[in-house]
Amino acid sequence: MHQVRVDVRTATGHYPVLLGDGLTDHLGRVLDERQVGTRRFVVSNPVVWRIHGDRIARALRGAEVIQVPDGERHKHLASVARIYEALVRADADRGSVIVAVGGGVIGDMAGFAAATYLRGVGLVQVPTTLLAQVDASVGGKVGVNLAAGKNLVGAFYPPLLVVTDPTVLQTLSRREYRAGLYEVIKYGMACSADLFARLQTEAGRLADPAAGVMTPIITECCRIKAAIVSEDERESGLRRVLNFGHTAGHAIEVVTAFRRFRHGEAVAWGMLVASQVAVGRSLLSEPDDRALRALVMKLGPLPHIADLPAAQLLDAMRRDKKVVNRTLHVVLPTGIGAASIVNDVSESEMAEALVRVGFGAA
Repeated sequence: MHQVRVDVRTATGHYPVLLGDGLTDHLGRVLDERQVGTRRFVVSNPVVWRIHGDRIARALRGAEVIQVPDGERHKHLASVARIYEALVRADADRGSVIVAVGGGVIGDMAGFAAATYLRGVGLVQVPTTLLAQVDASVGGKVGVNLAAGKNLVGAFYPPLLVVTDPTVLQTLSRREYRAGLYEVIKYGMACSADLFARLQTEAGRLADPAAGVMTPIITECCRIKAAIVSEDERESGLRRVLNFGHTAGHAIEVVTAFRRFRHGEAVAWGMLVASQVAVGRSLLSEPDDRALRALVMKLGPLPHIADLPAAQLLDAMRRDKKVVNRTLHVVLPTGIGAASIVNDVSESEMAEALVRVGFGAA
């Protein structure tokens, strides 16, 4: 079985990202070879477990399963408490390992539980969505939402290992898969002109996870993130570039109570908003802005936004975790494959960009 390995090297831990078709079926052997945990607890949700549970159970014989509710709106401390309680009932100790099987929400919650239970137990990420495979499972960010905002409680906690099997993407709904593609666009627009050009060329085939084009793209995204995280694990500088699209994106999720948009969809709208701010500042050319919009729209329809008032989004942005010393840091594209972080975007600039993209003016 062919595998690709991407190494992430940070001050708090070095770990590999292993990518390969069919790795899910060999998960137990992969963990055994690396002597990862003698007692393993799988954290998942009912939706993921219905699809992948039998394969995971066969691969991790004897692992105990903890299920939490599905969806971003359940990514809060009460769900993490359910994980703690299950671990306590099972007498899990510091030699135990949590294996997060699911998308970004599961990875965040299970990772936060691993970071905080007994002040830290082992963590393995097994991402089952495209968004988690290219982004959320790599880099060690874990956490939960509060009613006031997204990911306001969390930690940096690197996994022992990330095991990525691109074949599981074939089980995703079209919408969930497409939401991950928007996050791939983020990497191209903010970090790699070559990746962006590849996405433009392959756009017609990207819609089919069985087309055989995604494995090298996932690998490239992981390599980009690994390089950035290795230089700036705790998001004090360079890593902030990966927040491209997240300023407005997180606000969209908060205003809609995490119910209407997939994370990638919200980020897609957020990228278009940031792009408009950049055009208004003459940081980004109009042709590059049009290229971004064309690629986003070519991948499929986004949820409508006209009923979301710009004023509500601005209010949510004020409480975003990217606010430092009461200053909001925004990632703006400066060309295809390049971006910069600014801290002087005014509310009027942001409001104008939101309206130009299509959000409500009132």
